[in-house]
Amino acid sequence: MYAVRSGLRRSRYLFRCLSFKPPTVHPAASPSRSLQSLLPNCSGSTNFPHPNLWHLPLIGLVCLCATKDDVFDAIKSKKYRYIQKIMKEDKNLCDVRHPLGWTPLMLAVVLRDVEMTKQLLDLGANPNLVDQYPGSLKLARETHVYHGDIEWRRLTQFTDFLNPSADFRGCTALHYAVLVNDLSLVRLLVDKGADVSIVNERGHRPIMYAKDRSIKELLSKAETELEKKKAEKEREERRLQPLESRLRKALVGQEAAIRTVSAAIRRKENGWYDEDHPLVFLFLGSSGIGKTELAKQIAAYLHKDVKKGFIRIDMSEYQQKHEVSKFIGSPPGYIGHEQGGQLTQALSACPNAVVLFDETEKAHPDVLTALLQLFDEGRLTDGRGHTIDCKDAIFIMTSNVGSQVIAEHAQALRQASGDSEADIELSRDFKENVMRPILRHNFLRDEFLGRINEMVYFLPFSTSELTQLVYRYLSTWQERASKRHSISLSWDREVIDLIVDGYDVYYGARSIQYEYITRGHSTLRVLLVQTSSLTSHE
Repeated sequence: MYAVRSGLRRSRYLFRCLSFKPPTVHPAASPSRSLQSLLPNCSGSTNFPHPNLWHLPLIGLVCLCATKDDVFDAIKSKKYRYIQKIMKEDKNLCDVRHPLGWTPLMLAVVLRDVEMTKQLLDLGANPNLVDQYPGSLKLARETHVYHGDIEWRRLTQFTDFLNPSADFRGCTALHYAVLVNDLSLVRLLVDKGADVSIVNERGHRPIMYAKDRSIKELLSKAETELEKKKAEKEREERRLQPLESRLRKALVGQEAAIRTVSAAIRRKENGWYDEDHPLVFLFLGSSGIGKTELAKQIAAYLHKDVKKGFIRIDMSEYQQKHEVSKFIGSPPGYIGHEQGGQLTQALSACPNAVVLFDETEKAHPDVLTALLQLFDEGRLTDGRGHTIDCKDAIFIMTSNVGSQVIAEHAQALRQASGDSEADIELSRDFKENVMRPILRHNFLRDEFLGRINEMVYFLPFSTSELTQLVYRYLSTWQERASKRHSISLSWDREVIDLIVDGYDVYYGARSIQYEYITRGHSTLRVLLVQTSSLTSHE
């Protein structure tokens, strides 16, 4: 079997030993030719020294097919024509991986072979694949192979320029081009579409390894152009689907809230806001009325990575004075000092995130003091003394303070208009003379309220909006029933009206969901039991 893997020259020797005439055409170039069609090339079974070993010529055929080792050996030997030939025959070889994790393109780069690098890129090699080499010690623990053997393979089969015990996971060909300090390779890779923003496992972009001034300038310019392209793409996506459209698809009703939030964010995007202070909202209204969902949709609109760009903190966890340390981190000398706080850790990872402070009125006054600094200066200092600049973040507080007053006033406005479907809006007089005293009593400080850019009021659902909610819930369960249980659900208007009647103005959409679960699920379960009973009797 060693001869089978040893390469083309040794394979021809094997064919001669087996009295086998090698085919004149490379099998990979004629995939339609089967092994059986190649058997007549044997000189005949009568001349074969061992008739019971007739299959050995077929094993020898494997020698004519390019292997992973052939690719990497050919690159190290600068066999340009051979690489051109085998990769045209098999495109998968362009990005084949070495058993230790690197690709042919990475090997060509660390060898500083510009011609081979260009050839591989022209043949279709992906410049943005990342190395999977974790370092000799980690790989030795995973594979139970002596780390010295792994280091020897890295040094002899890849490069002796880089430390074989270091972790190179996440490094692209561009990272390696910068590490070997070759401007021509860096320029070639950038021109061929290498992503300058990719970070490796250590969190480093290629430019962070640059020592040469020319390479730094080239990568800096490429990063700037990439950011412009991404921003232009995001603007185009937002133009095709404005924030208002996205919010209306996700939420039912709340037109006034959608207009207020969309206008404020549009001003921020266009630069019409105070850049020294973050944008701060206070969402007011009953539970289950869309406050949290609106915050999530804003994060989805502004950030591709929603998990990182949306931070949710339940302020009911910070009701005691000593729990402030969980928020921004413990002071020096205390347990957990090195870890930082929940908010500071999240903002360090994404300083321009959308941060939701849920049920803010439940937090201890000392926590509100920390928020006051955050809203006023756009920065936060953790227990370790590290300052986090987050002026580009958007902070959203939710509160149920005054929710009953808001709901009752909205219902009164609808009754006064004589139209239960009227698009009502709370008056300035109500906000200043009714709601502000309530907020001042709960948040204690006028300066805290003064740092809020927009107070957004969420109103109870109208009858038509409740109907839309019920339709959404029923459609969701209709799809689940079909997928999971192969049951087709349908309903008439009376079912919708029955669920709508269970609406509680103080619990919002949750009351609709509860009504459906208690009534709809129970009825459906009874019907299924009856159906199964009838089937068993039959």
